[in-house]
Order: sequence, then structure tokens, then C-alpha cells
Amino acid sequence: MSSRAGGGKPLWSASTIVAKVASGYHILRIDGYSRTMETPTGESIASLPFSVGGRCWRIRYYPNGDKLENKEYISLYLNLHDRSVEAEKAQLMFRFVGDVAEQPLILGRLHTFEKQGWGYAKFIKRKDLEESKHLVDDSFSIRCDVAVRFNDVRVEKAPEAAAAAAMISVQPSDLHQHLGSLLLTQKGADVVFDVAGETFAAHRCVLAARSPVFTAELFGAMKEGHTGGVVRIEDMEPRAFKALLYFLYTDLLFPKTMATTMNQSEDGDVGGDDEDVLCQHLLVAADKYNLERLKSLCEKKLSECIHVGTVAIILTLAEQHRCPGLKKVCLHFLRSPANLRAVASSDAFKHLSSSCPSVMVELVAMLGNSA
Repeated sequence: MSSRAGGGKPLWSASTIVAKVASGYHILRIDGYSRTMETPTGESIASLPFSVGGRCWRIRYYPNGDKLENKEYISLYLNLHDRSVEAEKAQLMFRFVGDVAEQPLILGRLHTFEKQGWGYAKFIKRKDLEESKHLVDDSFSIRCDVAVRFNDVRVEKAPEAAAAAAMISVQPSDLHQHLGSLLLTQKGADVVFDVAGETFAAHRCVLAARSPVFTAELFGAMKEGHTGGVVRIEDMEPRAFKALLYFLYTDLLFPKTMATTMNQSEDGDVGGDDEDVLCQHLLVAADKYNLERLKSLCEKKLSECIHVGTVAIILTLAEQHRCPGLKKVCLHFLRSPANLRAVASSDAFKHLSSSCPSVMVELVAMLGNSA
């Protein structure tokens, strides 16, 4: 209300429309894509049932399209698989798992799910999939996001405090931008690091606040060992140290522009694409400087790029740097006889065998149990 009572403060009121929504997602991995191509057009392969919003759902994967005019495409549909309800309203979106970080979640229009499913008749052309980064070792993964809309929409009178608070807009935090700018400009920097001949200026207080190892190194007994005010880092690539500083100041994983070509060490303990290699180096650095969030970010990133060329290297890192989740993902990949045969002859697998014999024992036991 905009009128004023007796010339005083303006009168106002507020109400709230409450619409219940339950959301979740299911990841469907197609392992052995070429073999699924034997499925005729119009026939599908169903995922296991999964629950979102108290309802049971299934994904139907059509390798050769859902009908004749879509035979060159892969079709994906979401079906309501719940006999307790006749219909449900929901939104959905299918994405490749590798695109989730870059592709925003944009749920489609609201559909009423009854006997028929809803989805994408032309999700991707098979030819485009086969030439894409998503098909690795004859496998790819799809994520289906679901938002279930319930019918019990209600309108409530907003309490005064809540209504007043709703009028205040809080800006998102930009602390990481300010600290990132501080790193970039080097304003007030009071320590220099020498990494393989390349120097980096930083701020002692920022590094010490983020890492107990830097606290000891820059303010504890270890600081006496620095000559001329320069701290030498002996066991790290310059780009990895730059990415480490970026995280310390911004709490974010490195941008893609930072993942330019890196050298592989002679003992074979890193390998893969530029971004993957940098992430491997950064995982080691995170463990060294006791940065658990950075370590988990690296684990998550590496778990999404496991294939025949990287699995032995990543598994070695996971074992040496105490990453049980990442280790489990690697062992699951090697559970496939085809994957294991492809990896077993590589130098990285030989290095894994010699440096981490306990992992080989686990691998043999796992294969024995699955036989």
C-alpha cells in the first residue's frame, strides 16, 4: 500500500506464495556404448528406479532413437515409475556429466507425467557423440535433473519482520574478487617464492591464514631457513604453485586459462590433458599444505576424467595422498576386464604395481570377488 496515514510513514503489507518443490538428479552411465547399438530403433534400455520428491522415476535410453525419423540420434526420456500415483508434474533436464560445471541448469517447461514419458527425442546425434570428448573408452555418463512440483500451493500472510527483510537485497560476496586482485597486483606483498627459477610475490598473512603449513614456514621456526627473504619451493611446477596461490586467495579451483601445457615428470607420476595434469599436481600440493577443500576439489575433478590413459596414475596419487573416494572410483573403473587389459601393459600400471603393492592386493581381491 502506498497511502500514508496522517502524514506519517507509508502503510505496507506483504504476503507469500508457497509452492513446494523437490529436486534431485540421477546419473546414468552407459558402459559399453558400442554394444548398446544392437538395440533396435524404438526400443529402450531402462535405468534402475530412483526417487525424487517421494516419487519413483526411471530413465529410458534409446541408442538408435525412439522412432524411425530419429534413428541417427540418441533419445532420452524420463518416465514416472510409481504405481501409487496416476500423474505427477515435474521439470527435467538431461546433460552430459562433463558439461555440468559449464552448462547452467535450465529446467524445461512443466510436464504432466502419466503413462508416457517426457524427454529429448534428439538428445545428440550418434556421430557427434562419437567425435566428442564425452565418449571415453566406449563409455559416457548422463545426468538427469528432476524438479517435482506439488499441487498444494498456498498463500500466507508474511510476518512483519519477514516482509521487511524481503525488501532488503543482500549483494553476493565478492571477497574472492578483492583478494584475487590483491594477488594479481601484488600490492603490499611481503614474501617472494622461487619455484624452479620463476618468482611469485604474495602476502604472508593471507597464506598463513589459509594453511597451517605456511604458518609454520613463514612465521615459525622454519622461517629462519629462508635466504634473502626468498622462499624456495623445490618440489613443484611453477604453474601448479600459481594455481595453488589462486586457490589460497579466491577459494576457487584454477581457471582453464591457467591449465596450459605442463611437463610430465620422468618417473611418470602425472599424465593426461593439460587441465588433468595440473589437477594432479595440485592434488599433491593440497596434501602437502593441508588444504582439505582444495584436495576434495581436485579429487572431484580427477574422478570425472578417469580413462585408460590416466587411471593408473590417478590411482597411484589417490593411494599416496589418502584419497579414499578417488581410489574407489579408480578401482571401480578397473573392475571391467576390458579396461584392466588395456591398462595392464602401460608403464603407469607398472609404476603403480611397484610403488603401491597394497593396491594390487586390493585389486586382485576385488576381481576375485566379482568373478
